[in-house]
Amino acid sequence: MADLTPDARLGKPPVIAPGHTPRSVTDKISEIVLTRTPRWWWVAFGLSFLLMQGLLVGVGYLVFEGVGIWGVNNPVGWGFAIINFVWWIGIGHAGTLISAILLLLRQDWRTSINRFAEAMTLFAVACAGVFPLIHLGRPWLGYWLMPYPNTMGLWPNFRSPLIWDVFAVSTYATVSALFWYVGLIPDLATLRDRSRRKWKKIVYGFAAMGWRGHAAHWHNYEVAYLMLAGLATPLVVSVHTVISFDFAAGQVPGWHATIFPPYFVAGAVFAGFAMVLTLAIPLRQVFSLEDFITLRHIQNMAKVMLTCGLIVAYGYLVEIFMAFYSGNQYEEFMILNRIQGPYKYQWWALLLCNILAPQMIWSSKVRSRPWVIFIIALFINVGMWLERFVIVVTSLSRDFLPSSWGTYSGTRWDWAIYVGTIGLFLSLLFLFVRFLPMISIVEMRTILPEAKAIHQKHQEADA
Repeated sequence: MADLTPDARLGKPPVIAPGHTPRSVTDKISEIVLTRTPRWWWVAFGLSFLLMQGLLVGVGYLVFEGVGIWGVNNPVGWGFAIINFVWWIGIGHAGTLISAILLLLRQDWRTSINRFAEAMTLFAVACAGVFPLIHLGRPWLGYWLMPYPNTMGLWPNFRSPLIWDVFAVSTYATVSALFWYVGLIPDLATLRDRSRRKWKKIVYGFAAMGWRGHAAHWHNYEVAYLMLAGLATPLVVSVHTVISFDFAAGQVPGWHATIFPPYFVAGAVFAGFAMVLTLAIPLRQVFSLEDFITLRHIQNMAKVMLTCGLIVAYGYLVEIFMAFYSGNQYEEFMILNRIQGPYKYQWWALLLCNILAPQMIWSSKVRSRPWVIFIIALFINVGMWLERFVIVVTSLSRDFLPSSWGTYSGTRWDWAIYVGTIGLFLSLLFLFVRFLPMISIVEMRTILPEAKAIHQKHQEADA
């Protein structure tokens, strides 16, 4: 394999600690995958797999008994299923943002975090996809949502925002998976060449698609990677915009708002970066990757998270202002119901988690302490789930007619399925960390001072 990619970028400070060479970077990252499985990994994976059993049991019981086992009622026809769907989709946004947009903007600091952020996107989308399917009531007929050729005319209603979700999320998942896999190909070839066991060489070699590091291979790789980055960039905005239409296209007070598309996109990136930090900081510690995932990476992600948090806070203020400025009595009641109604504790808790907690990031001392950032990210993860809960439940529980008012709370089966998807997410993450490089070997080598010097020498020789 070639040591350098042709697009090594010059003129920016290194984002990893000095003293590393292309070979040492390759050794450090690949040995995590190729060495013997540590005992703590089995314990962590076992606990995650145990959590995932809640999902399997909950979905199995749901198929036999129906959605009546959930807490949904009249008027709250949407419950945990839509809440968790939107929450998981939002978490997946940071991976695409880090990988695609920061790549197009030539931000070198993305190289240490983009690989597992992309993987996180795929795992979050997989968890999100569970909920619309089981929410159908008859999940075995889920293929009716797709406009497949048939003789019965069972085409979906394209005026329904829920159908828009199917196309938006499936497109997002497809492009994200292709983008992730194309970026993996050179690293898979590295693992193929360094593996000692024959079966690993065969598996990694098959996945590497015959990569040999030739000039033609690098050219095709760069063109495909850049093209997929260009395709993925508008998806960051479009996917959660479409999901916001699930609410904005309805007439329910608290949903019918034009601010929802940008507000949802900012919230998705906000939640996504919080989850990236939640994963990156422990992985950095466990695998001794402080030389690769440096304090600069954590600080940059914290700054992006703070920026998105301010946009989300602005969205909260605009929502309150427009409710009273419009003079609509239903909108005014919706805001007052959130503040002092039966779900007031959830509303005040989300303000604490999403507005107050991120303000600590203004302090450089806080940004210099990774574990403080980790705790703030956990608060934001909880706050963004509460935000989706408040949006869905408070608007539906108080309908236009007081005679149809009701309350909602998740049953043990709601919680079992939700916690089970967290187990699914963590199980997939631990499998990814064990069998694939969590940091891009190729991209890390292109930002080394030694690599830049060699590339500069080649440029001068060509000139």
